[in-house]
Amino acid sequence: MTTDPNPKHADDNAELFIGAMTGTSIDALDLCLCDFSTSQPRLIAHHQQPLDATLTAQLKRLARGINSESIYDSPAIDAIDLLGMADRRLAETTAAGVARLLGQSGLSAKAVRAIGSHGQTVRHRPDWREAAFTLQLGDPSRIAELTGITVAADFRRRDMAAGGQGAPLAPPAHAALFPPGPEGRIVINLGGIANASILHPGQEPIGLDTGPANTLMDAWHSRHRQAPFDRDGQWAASGKAHPALLDQLLGESFFAAPAPKSTGPEHFNLDWLQRLGGKWIETLPAEDVQATLLELTVESIARALSRWQTDRPGMPITLCGGGAYNGRLVKRLGERLAAPVESSAALGLAPECVEGAAFAWLARQLLSGQPGNAPSVTGAAGPRLLGGIYPA
Repeated sequence: MTTDPNPKHADDNAELFIGAMTGTSIDALDLCLCDFSTSQPRLIAHHQQPLDATLTAQLKRLARGINSESIYDSPAIDAIDLLGMADRRLAETTAAGVARLLGQSGLSAKAVRAIGSHGQTVRHRPDWREAAFTLQLGDPSRIAELTGITVAADFRRRDMAAGGQGAPLAPPAHAALFPPGPEGRIVINLGGIANASILHPGQEPIGLDTGPANTLMDAWHSRHRQAPFDRDGQWAASGKAHPALLDQLLGESFFAAPAPKSTGPEHFNLDWLQRLGGKWIETLPAEDVQATLLELTVESIARALSRWQTDRPGMPITLCGGGAYNGRLVKRLGERLAAPVESSAALGLAPECVEGAAFAWLARQLLSGQPGNAPSVTGAAGPRLLGGIYPA
């Protein structure tokens, strides 16, 4: 992927799509305007739209389960009201972000073919067998109405209906954004949850969720430091990883399960940490727990990738997502994987833009009548058109 050196203008033949993506941190919405008219997609503009405190609180309540605290925002009377309010508010926030993005790029809404809106995942239960489901909020009809742009949305449920995990959806998009050379490429997205794409030229992508990336570290840091994340991993670096606690956490069955597999903060959260960590969580210094959680991210990624690194040693490793800015995490990944790791910025796309660009690509696939999933990744019964189209 390349970044347009003159982002204020687009060619007459440009094929422009916007990708809108929120992650498990639930703090901001990344919007990316991409041009797919050439063999190498181009990023035209990027905008990060903050989520206001009310919306953030609503989404977190829904995503992490409503507890016994005061949970209702007037005029909501129950969780369904809360869901409906958040669904609308996220759509309005998305539309506002699109307006800012277009203003930044100097383009009109008419120049954009579609918005690929991921929405906010508030629950992902791929392993509930006959009860499996996934749910993303962000009313696409309202986004289309407010922006005047066709919207593609609800990408995960068709893959799940076809027997897949509904995630990760990024690997085929990663293959389009970062075409692998002869040696292949591994792309690791360090969002709340880590997912890896193993890309070989001329082959279907392979991919899986590996476990937590930032979600546990962010939650633990927020509890003890009253700040949403550990900047550059400095607090983790001040502690010492505890081997016994790390072994206990790595005993989680998800890590040993074969692909296809996906997960989310519904599984990996502070309740999970307390349940598995037991006495260590109560007695260790908080910074040592943080250091251990960083090592949990590193080790779970390394174990998940060991097969492919053994088969094809020396594959370049590209990092994206917010964790690519965590210097301590990046350093430890390089050491543990015994391979050079680099930011996706080295390939022309900033780490915070990659997932947004991926959903722009998924919107293009849908409007072009092309499958968006990779059955080799999700385990679906076959290639499927992903999502629904909401005309302007």
